[in-house]
Amino acid sequence: MFSRRHPFLFFSLIMCAICASAFIFISLIVASAVNSSNRNSSFYTARGDLVGIIDVTGVIADSRNVINQIKQLRENKSVKAVVLRIDSPGGTVGPAQEIYREVRKTIGTKKIVVSMGTVAASGGYYIAAAADGIMANPGTITGSIGVIIEYTNFKQLLDKIGVASVVIKSGDFKDVGSPVREMTEKEETFLQNFVDQTRQQFVRAVADGRKMPIEQVESLADGRIFTGEEAKENGLVDRLGNLEDAIEWAGRMAGIEGKINTIYLHEKRFTFLEELLGASQKSFINRIFQRYPLASYIMGPSD
Repeated sequence: MFSRRHPFLFFSLIMCAICASAFIFISLIVASAVNSSNRNSSFYTARGDLVGIIDVTGVIADSRNVINQIKQLRENKSVKAVVLRIDSPGGTVGPAQEIYREVRKTIGTKKIVVSMGTVAASGGYYIAAAADGIMANPGTITGSIGVIIEYTNFKQLLDKIGVASVVIKSGDFKDVGSPVREMTEKEETFLQNFVDQTRQQFVRAVADGRKMPIEQVESLADGRIFTGEEAKENGLVDRLGNLEDAIEWAGRMAGIEGKINTIYLHEKRFTFLEELLGASQKSFINRIFQRYPLASYIMGPSD
């Protein structure tokens, strides 16, 4: 009724609403771009001998951002040392191994020290083992050297409601870990061998990175967690201290004298448009893992 009696006013209101929405949308995109520029500007304006700090937080599901940050600091001549601040319960194997390799490639050029926060376990410790030195808090949760595959089986529930799954596959192991049927003994043996092999890769990586006898690492690689104090006693951690202590240690290792200046590389923040089109890739991957547990396998606990 309103549009019929006052067509011009109705049209004007609609156009105002569209213009206001467009203005808000463009403003948010511009603000996001400005924030992104501001976040990166400090890296290029910083001067003198610096210690770069990189955060490795949450579930390790993608290595690209951390690897790019390591490379960025490695190629900057003003940065003499790097501190990896790890606060992660672990994650998927591949990304942890990729970050480990990038750290190992960098320690020949610049000193890298790990500062452990609340937790740096499993995949988080995998990455830490590659560094020149590891510093933890006395109460940091670390260790958990091991690999786990887990999934939920819904067969009995489906049987009760009368739902059957039909699978046509090209090989015996194509649907291994299917949640709609019981696992066969052959499949269980296959997956156990798979986990054991990946665990051995973990053990070798720790032994190489920490310069420890492989037998010593083997004795600690039963999945148990340690406090920072226990980890130090067992050779998994070098020193006890906080982030500032780690920065000081890294700077002195790199030969920096006097006050140590730092540069902090934050994890990439997604723009409004990226958030509008979808959540961050990490969140997306986490949702995939929750729905399809064997889409990947994990090192220790996850969020």
